[in-house]
Amino acid sequence: MKKRNMHKYIFASLLVTATVALNPIPRVYADTPIKLVIDGQKVESDTDPFIKDGRTLVPIRVVAENLKAEVTWDNENRTVHISKDGKEIELRIDSHLVEFSQGGEESYSVLDVAPIIKDDRTFVPIRLVSNALGAGIEWNNDERAVYVDSSVPAEIIPFFDVEISSVEPGQLVEGTTYLNTLIPDAPPKGASEIRYLLLSRETSRGFIVAKGTDFNVSYKWMPSMEDNGDKVLVAAFYDAGGNFLAGHAVPVTVSINPQITLTGLTEGETITANSVPLATEMNFSAAYVKYEIINPDTNAYYISPGLDPIGGFTMVPVMEDNGNMSVRVIAYDTAGNEYKSEYVNVKVNVARKINLGGVVQGQTIDGSVTLSTSRNFNVSETEYVSVDPATGAETVLYKAGYGSYSWFPGPDMAGNRQIYVRVKDTAGNRYASGLVTVFVKGTPRVLLQGVGPGQVVSGTLSLNVKSNVTPDSIKYVLTNNKTGASRVLDQSSYTPAAGDDGSYSIRAEGTYKGNTLKTEDVTFTVYMGTLYTAKPIVEKSSFMEFASKLAQETKETTGMSAALQTAQAILETGWGQSVPVDKYDGQFSNNLFGIKGSGSAGSVTSNTWEEYNGVAFRIDAEFRAYKNASESWADHNDLLLTKSRYAPFREVMFDSTQGAWALRRCGYATDSQYSVKLINIINLYNLKKFDETTI
Repeated sequence: MKKRNMHKYIFASLLVTATVALNPIPRVYADTPIKLVIDGQKVESDTDPFIKDGRTLVPIRVVAENLKAEVTWDNENRTVHISKDGKEIELRIDSHLVEFSQGGEESYSVLDVAPIIKDDRTFVPIRLVSNALGAGIEWNNDERAVYVDSSVPAEIIPFFDVEISSVEPGQLVEGTTYLNTLIPDAPPKGASEIRYLLLSRETSRGFIVAKGTDFNVSYKWMPSMEDNGDKVLVAAFYDAGGNFLAGHAVPVTVSINPQITLTGLTEGETITANSVPLATEMNFSAAYVKYEIINPDTNAYYISPGLDPIGGFTMVPVMEDNGNMSVRVIAYDTAGNEYKSEYVNVKVNVARKINLGGVVQGQTIDGSVTLSTSRNFNVSETEYVSVDPATGAETVLYKAGYGSYSWFPGPDMAGNRQIYVRVKDTAGNRYASGLVTVFVKGTPRVLLQGVGPGQVVSGTLSLNVKSNVTPDSIKYVLTNNKTGASRVLDQSSYTPAAGDDGSYSIRAEGTYKGNTLKTEDVTFTVYMGTLYTAKPIVEKSSFMEFASKLAQETKETTGMSAALQTAQAILETGWGQSVPVDKYDGQFSNNLFGIKGSGSAGSVTSNTWEEYNGVAFRIDAEFRAYKNASESWADHNDLLLTKSRYAPFREVMFDSTQGAWALRRCGYATDSQYSVKLINIINLYNLKKFDETTI
């Protein structure tokens, strides 16, 4: 059917009940065929009308042709087109949505029983066709007959008594819209959820744009750029099992007039704060935003990475920014198109700031601390300095261009000390932080490096010590925890041999001025057997189909975006090519999301990272194992659907873009670009098709 713009809601005579409300049928009549009588003539057909869900369905071609209407069937799109006297109807198999057209104007209605195919014939609710084409209907229960009379005007009865009240038919949607549905009496019996769907007029398919369980509130719809075009907005009620109960539909045209505003700054203001929180206000849903900062005096330029559209960004002006500054926010849709706010022009006048970090006033130090610098200007040299308050003598602890310093004060520093950082800027001027007074115990110590608690060793260990003194000697003592036997290594490395498997402890011992210094014993495990690494779950080329099938199955029961689930599996497993196995026996985990703990098939031992005395190392960790991938998928869904921390995610999980950012806000991943990576995968591989729906 050719689509046309609609300026007002007409053809009310077509928006009528699509079914025959039947009286209870006695059991004795249950197998009696239903007769169809049109304009006084009994219609003979090779297929009889039948009753479904208390409604009479008839073969569409038989009824339409007897009412002198033209019927065409589009097998490819599974659509039926009926026309008579300038009136047109288009309906789809298994879809509750029906389109009516007359005089170049369109309207839509929602059926309580969708058209179906039975015995290779298309069946529709009889009242849909008769009322749409202007014929009266009467049901005779005694005769089990439907009488259609084209000379009797049809009574107009809405299919449902619910109505979208906040959007007018034919309305132009240019941005954020609030959705309300009027329910005159009570919600449909058994209703547990309302969904707002935006569907294509051509295919009657589309996406959920809002949903919830409260029928009396407004739902905020922020359309995305992909929503632009002539659409049908549907409000649909469902029961707890996901069965359609009632609905209402209106045609709309989405043509977003993008409006984006930077908040947190006002034109012409002077910035003196060390940090300025910025945010974005938009009237559409963006994939991500970036904040652009320009100093027109120096042409210095900065643009942030992709950030959460409803999150924020903290601007930290530095001395070099003093003067004029222009700031704006740029929003991106999933295709990468840019939508820019106006620049906000401000002046920056921040005072110079330099502070010492890593220690606090009055702290007692009896070990290693990391000194750091916080400043708001560029430097060419950084010095960490210790001052003896008794003499005023200064000792430069560390000197470099910039960076932090691991300070391990020894006996020579024992007592009260004043610490500060001194820098030289790019013009050669020197600046210093305030003094921080600390008390240093300075107990001689040694720390073992090169191995960590719980580490599994299968190759050579390179050993070292960190000390706050210069030991006269160092040795490494290795103990077999099973036998208790100890030996001194003859060098600063340890290479286990075949047969050395087991639990060991190692420590470093040194001498200093006649005293023995010992590190703590570090327990580790030697394993010289075969080690197994991650394996594929399917061929890479098959993973899309594999993952999307699981995602779509769970989407039907949970409502969670299948596109988002599929993208997560792709990202977490590298297209299914890196699934954890037990590093010792090779047991395959079927764990697609890296969840730790024990699953239906126990657990597998794999690696994770830890740090000891400033050195990173791998230790064993237990990851859940499952009997199959479906169990892993269900467990991941259960995590997101039941844990309280993911409650904000559940509110938007039907939308892949909003869901991706909600996961990040809920702490699912530490990677600041995790959401952007998911969104890019979804867009690049057109995963949104897995979220398409209809009524």
